[in-house]
Amino acid sequence: MELHKKFFQIAAHVAIHSLCLRDKCGSILVLNEDVIASGYNSPPGNHTDDRKCEYQFPLDRLKPKTDCTCCMHAEQRAIMHALKSGKDIRGSTLYFTRVDKDGEIEYSGDPYCTVCSRMAYDAGIAYWVLWHESGIKVYSAKEIYDLTYEFQKKSKGRHA
Repeated sequence: MELHKKFFQIAAHVAIHSLCLRDKCGSILVLNEDVIASGYNSPPGNHTDDRKCEYQFPLDRLKPKTDCTCCMHAEQRAIMHALKSGKDIRGSTLYFTRVDKDGEIEYSGDPYCTVCSRMAYDAGIAYWVLWHESGIKVYSAKEIYDLTYEFQKKSKGRHA
């Protein structure tokens, strides 16, 4: 458990660098207890002129909110960072966290991003770790993938 907390602290430090105006998120990829990549959410290329963080989408939109954000997600960035660096991420573990304005870790809710879950599962990531109010939970990448689609099915067409 202490090792998980250490990795969450690293992911939180990464999240602080986010350029998103809504949320500060960070992810790291760990393989054999080594951090092999990291990423934070921000507009593509970190181009702050391309921010659309404050745009309000209608509640009855056809796409889930994760598909309407302007930012690259922290998970996407960590995966791309590893692959661009020529790292083999198969069998790795992804840690994701969000921090508040003071840089403190916020608990994760239910997994809901179909885009990131699909990307992680396809890339061969083995595990995904989230820190819920009830404690730290390790999921398989397949389990996160399934849970994100279950979440979207329960949203009844409203993707707030």
